[in-house]
Amino acid sequence: MHLLVDITGLKLCGSGEWLLEKHGTKTRRSWRKLHIAVDADTGQIAAAALTTSDVDDASQVGALLDQVDGPIASFTADGAYDQDGVYGEVAARHPEVSVIVPPRSSAVPSDTAQTTPTMRDRHLQIMTERGRMTWQKASGYNWRALVKADISRFKQVIGDGLRSRSDGRRATEVAIAANVLNQMLELGRPEYVGLP
Repeated sequence: MHLLVDITGLKLCGSGEWLLEKHGTKTRRSWRKLHIAVDADTGQIAAAALTTSDVDDASQVGALLDQVDGPIASFTADGAYDQDGVYGEVAARHPEVSVIVPPRSSAVPSDTAQTTPTMRDRHLQIMTERGRMTWQKASGYNWRALVKADISRFKQVIGDGLRSRSDGRRATEVAIAANVLNQMLELGRPEYVGLP
């Protein structure tokens, strides 16, 4: 399984929404982060986690990996996941996984880059030698667009807001929504049959 990870924001809908619409008062909007992991081969949502808006994106990698069934071939995410903890979480659960995360623009090679380069060091070396765009094509980073498509599908079909009032119920709401989207994807997936 090639795992694609990203986040999006979901606003909290509640009893005050109609007041805002009716009277036009400006209030501070509350929202939650939806951390989502998608199987690149099937488009199915493999894992989802809901957190408050102040939680670091990379801190949820372990929670997402715990929800994934079966082996993982690669883990792809954006630059916010360029942290040692992410590489450690992935390696602890799946040692042979290729982690495809673009290093930050200020990234420097590790101390052991000359003798035993890490995956991140190899990414940095390719970017230095051939450029970022070449690295994106060679590493498969461009497949990350599929998780953006799933987030868009989530927001178009389910909506961009959470209607429940407690965090436990909101997490359940997200789990049900992910399950519904996966079932819809299965129903709408064509089966190709070769002609004799």
